[in-house]
Amino acid sequence: MTISYSWLRRYINFDPSQVTPELVSEVLTRTGLEVEGSHEVESVKGGLQGVVVGKVLTCEQHPDADRLKVTTVDVGEVEPVQIVCGAPNVDAGQFVPVATVNTVLYPGGGEDKLKIKKGKIRGQVSAGMICAEDELGLGKSHDGIMVLDETKAKVGMPAAQYFELESDTVFEIGLTPNRTDAMGHYGVARDLRAGLLRDGIQSDISLPSVVAFTPDHLERPFKLTVQDAEACPQYLGLTLTDIKVQESPSWLKNALLSIGLTPINNVVDVTNFVLHETGHPLHAFDGDKIDGDHVIVRTLPTDTAFKTLDEKERKLNDADLMITNENGGMCMAGVFGGLTSGVSDSTTTIFLESAWFNPVRIRKTAKRHGLNTDASFRYERGVDPMLSEYALKRAALLLKEVAGARIGSSIVEFKDKKFEPVKIDLSYERMFRLLGQEIPRKDVLSILDSLDFIVRGENGDYLQVESPIYRWDVTREADVVEEILRIYGFDNIEFPSGMRMSMPHSEKRHPDDVRRKVNSILVGMGLTEIMNNSLSKQSYYEGNDDFNADETVSILNPLSQDLGVMRRTLLFGGLETVAYNYNRQQKSIRCFEFGKAYENSEKGYVEQSQLGIWIAGSSNAPTWNAPASQSNFFTLKGICEALFTKVGVDFQERPLNSHPLFADGLEFHAQGKLVGRIGFVPRKYLKMTDIEDVVYYAQFNWDALLPIIRRSKVTYTDLPKTFAVQRDLALLVDQKVQYADLVRASRKAEKGLLNNVELFDVYEGKNLPEGKKSYGLRFTLIDANKTLNDKQLDSAMDRIRQKLENDFGAELR
Repeated sequence: MTISYSWLRRYINFDPSQVTPELVSEVLTRTGLEVEGSHEVESVKGGLQGVVVGKVLTCEQHPDADRLKVTTVDVGEVEPVQIVCGAPNVDAGQFVPVATVNTVLYPGGGEDKLKIKKGKIRGQVSAGMICAEDELGLGKSHDGIMVLDETKAKVGMPAAQYFELESDTVFEIGLTPNRTDAMGHYGVARDLRAGLLRDGIQSDISLPSVVAFTPDHLERPFKLTVQDAEACPQYLGLTLTDIKVQESPSWLKNALLSIGLTPINNVVDVTNFVLHETGHPLHAFDGDKIDGDHVIVRTLPTDTAFKTLDEKERKLNDADLMITNENGGMCMAGVFGGLTSGVSDSTTTIFLESAWFNPVRIRKTAKRHGLNTDASFRYERGVDPMLSEYALKRAALLLKEVAGARIGSSIVEFKDKKFEPVKIDLSYERMFRLLGQEIPRKDVLSILDSLDFIVRGENGDYLQVESPIYRWDVTREADVVEEILRIYGFDNIEFPSGMRMSMPHSEKRHPDDVRRKVNSILVGMGLTEIMNNSLSKQSYYEGNDDFNADETVSILNPLSQDLGVMRRTLLFGGLETVAYNYNRQQKSIRCFEFGKAYENSEKGYVEQSQLGIWIAGSSNAPTWNAPASQSNFFTLKGICEALFTKVGVDFQERPLNSHPLFADGLEFHAQGKLVGRIGFVPRKYLKMTDIEDVVYYAQFNWDALLPIIRRSKVTYTDLPKTFAVQRDLALLVDQKVQYADLVRASRKAEKGLLNNVELFDVYEGKNLPEGKKSYGLRFTLIDANKTLNDKQLDSAMDRIRQKLENDFGAELR
């Protein structure tokens, strides 16, 4: 949020030589309104440097151009300058803004520059430019040059002086969601005063008086009906007549420009000014467009069409609160105005609204329609209901000043809720314990008073405190302590001389420790951890027969269509990461993610923790002596097997039963449970993310794996002093028999001497019986204590062969 130093000085009186912008930044940050940055601003970009007031002495038709005029202009120099001008309204005798040679302008207040140069236009010398409003960055009009008030203008006067431009310092404040009280300059000024008081700088704070408010006549009352008091417990309105919609005066335009707002007209500018002054939104309706002179606060049926200010037609929900007249909607309450009910150049009567809307209802409407306005930003967090009437009166008096308005009715109001301050018991003893040290009680009372907390009573160790109504977030004793601490100063709390803490020992490891270990192992194998959003695209699941639509968890108020549902699997987020990297020429992908998947089952909402691994592209970068090699299924399989071995999980690999997320692959089982799958990502899912390469994916049920992972110990043994012996067997087996099954059976048959089993050949095809295949297995046997003799080797191999024959019908080839 942008806060202006000059604006703050309107509400809090301090000596600017003492309270500098630097000190303001320090104090606000110290008290919890963190200033993320500050910079000098000019109400008009460039400050109109080089632009002066000139008087048009002569104005003649250009001899070679019908739409151009040749003028001589007195700009306060020794000789008048000749300027060629194309504006239709230029004439002799006018006082005009002139950009002299080498002046840099910023048309429209944007970043684009226009440097004025001396040159010839259709053969006539032009040494400057007579400017229109938009060329100076003072507005949007380009209908003609600006003609200045001759009673104020003086030849040679700097334009910045004529337009009363001011420089200012603005602060960018990182406003936390709980600080709804600081959504306007006055709220920030309250905190600044409290912070300065701690520094011994006395200052008074006040809002401009509205005691002069009184109706000028009662000839244009509007009827008010609130049909939804739950959504709108407080609504105030007022009629203003005889309004002249025109350009705002300089002081108002400069104030808005300093905080980055573009002036529109005097009515809209006043409502914006009061919004940023008080933090309380207002809305102005064209009174002549309110059918029946009746304002009705209600909801409209679902799918009712309503066209908003941005000229978009939106379909309403029956929970959207609307401001309507007798024939239809005028405004989405607290969110966005309607296209036809707003103030225009022809408006002469307005109905001014100041209300308090239910924050939850406003937030849901804004999210439902994807809108984020200054009004919704404040209403959905909760504005100060006690400022509703003040803001209305303040705006009315300003409109009398800048638009010639007359107040045409008494305030019409609806109030269905009494806003009461929260009463909180504050214990000095508990407060000091929370703070870590005692602070003087007089300081506590002074801070509470400076923050508008009222102390209703004091009884020994206890204070009964009332929090101000505008502090929605202060409801508990701890909240009051936090308020005291942020003003007293965190830096005034002394560090203790020592810290005491207990370190309980437990044999059972915390799940986070296990996850960190797995993370470390995968990173050590060259993988990169990624983190994707739990919200996913609805298009991944809509019309996809692989996922039951009823089991998808949809978001009621999605931020966007790309974040409309909770993810059912980690797969799609990882594929988006692969695609993102491929599109940026990163073609070696090894990544993993820990995350949750969500579904709506018969038992209710279910969250499953998962571990996903993605492998794609090359497995190594090319070098001078070795080309790049592509990753393959066995790259992923090796990573998963190494991981399970390192975390002490005894696993079995089995053929993949049909699964929608895998075109082919393997299942991993441990302790009789299916714990994960690995394989090829189906082509249809690669197309969804515009990936043309092959991607290998592993998905493990982390909830099932976690209790299986054991605390493993690293043991060391001497290298054997004997030699290993290798024997090969060529076996004919049924096609359904897997290599892993043969390995498990071999290890069961020979537990003592068998050290390793390798597959060195697989053959299927000619010269083999139908339904058969051939495996070539190499067995490594060793006895670490003595050299094996032929009898021992033959006996061990016989046991292995016999086991394979019995279990699988294996035949020696």
